[in-house]
Amino acid sequence: MSHLTSRRGLLFGTAAVSAGALLTGCTSNEPKDEKPAADDKPADDKRGKEVTIGFAGPQADHGWLNAINDNAKSRARNYQDVTLEITEGSNDTATQIGQIETLINKKVDVLVVLPADGKALTQVGLKAMRAGIPVVNLDRVFNTPQAYRCWIGGDNYGMGLNAGHYIGEKLKGRSNAKVIELAGLDNLELTQQRTKGFDDALKNYPNIRKVARQAADFTVESGQAKMAQLLQAQPKFDAVWNHDDDQGVGALRAVEQAGRDDFLMVGGAGALSAFQAIKQDDGVLKATVLYPPTMAASAIDLARALGQGKGVGGLAEHEIPASITLYSAVVDKDNVEQYMSTGFR
Repeated sequence: MSHLTSRRGLLFGTAAVSAGALLTGCTSNEPKDEKPAADDKPADDKRGKEVTIGFAGPQADHGWLNAINDNAKSRARNYQDVTLEITEGSNDTATQIGQIETLINKKVDVLVVLPADGKALTQVGLKAMRAGIPVVNLDRVFNTPQAYRCWIGGDNYGMGLNAGHYIGEKLKGRSNAKVIELAGLDNLELTQQRTKGFDDALKNYPNIRKVARQAADFTVESGQAKMAQLLQAQPKFDAVWNHDDDQGVGALRAVEQAGRDDFLMVGGAGALSAFQAIKQDDGVLKATVLYPPTMAASAIDLARALGQGKGVGGLAEHEIPASITLYSAVVDKDNVEQYMSTGFR
C-alpha cells in the first residue's frame, strides 16, 4: 500500500466519495446489496474487443492483499471479453520481476501490477510500457510516471487525516485529552503518510496530545504485543488510532486481556471483523477508516478500457485519467451496514 500524495483539502466524516463510482463498471462505496462489490454487474459489460490482462501482485499473506486478489479475479469474471492471466503472488522482488517479464513475453494486452516494492519494480514497469503494453499501477506507486499509464490507489495521508478528525471530534469537549497511535511498518512511506495525516488533523484540536506511538508491522502477533506494551506504559489515555485492522485483531486481544474499556479505538482498512465489532458496539472499537481493496476491481475496469481504447464512463474525457486516488471514508455504527458487504477477511 503506497500513495501518490496529494495535499488537496479532504472532507472528513462518514460520507463515502469513492473514485470507483466514476469508473465504467466500478462499484460505489455504498453497496445496495450483500454481494461482494467486485461481483456487482458492471455498467459497461457489453461484449467488446477481447482483452488479455496480466495481473501481478505480492503474496497474499495479509487480509487486505488477499482481498485485492479476490476483487481482481471476481471483476474479471464479470466480463465475457476479458481473459485474466494472474501470477502467483510474491514478496520477493526478483521473483515478481520475473513473473511480470513472463507476462510481457506472453504479449498480454494490458498489465495490472501491485508491486511488492514500487521502487524496485519501476524498471520492469518501464520495460512493459516500452514494449507497448500499458500498465495500470495499483496502489504502491512506481518511481516514475513513465512506468505506468494509470495509477489507482488509496490515500494514506487522507486515511490518517480522517482518523485524526474523527477522534478529534469525539474528544472535542474533553480537556487534556491523550491519544496513542499503533502504526504499521515504519520503513514504508505509506505508514509515514498515515502518521503525517493523523498528526496534521490533531493540530486542529489543541486539547489533544499524542503521548505514545508504536509500530506493529501489520501482523496480529505484533499488534497484540505492541498494544500490550502501550497499555502498560499508558495507564490513562482517551483514544487510539490503529493503522490496520489485521493487526487490530491482536490489539483488541491485548485490550481484552488487560480488561480495559476506558478509551475509544479507530481502526484502518475495512476488515469484516472490524465492521462486525463496530456494529456490535460492545467494545472499544468504534470506527475504522477505509483503504478499499475494491481498487483492484477498478484496476481491472481501467485495464479493460485501455485494452479496448475506451475512456471512463461518466467523464467527458476520451482517455482514462493518469491517476485516481480513492477516498478514505470513516465507517462507524451509523453507516456500517452500508459497508458490511465490502469487508475483507
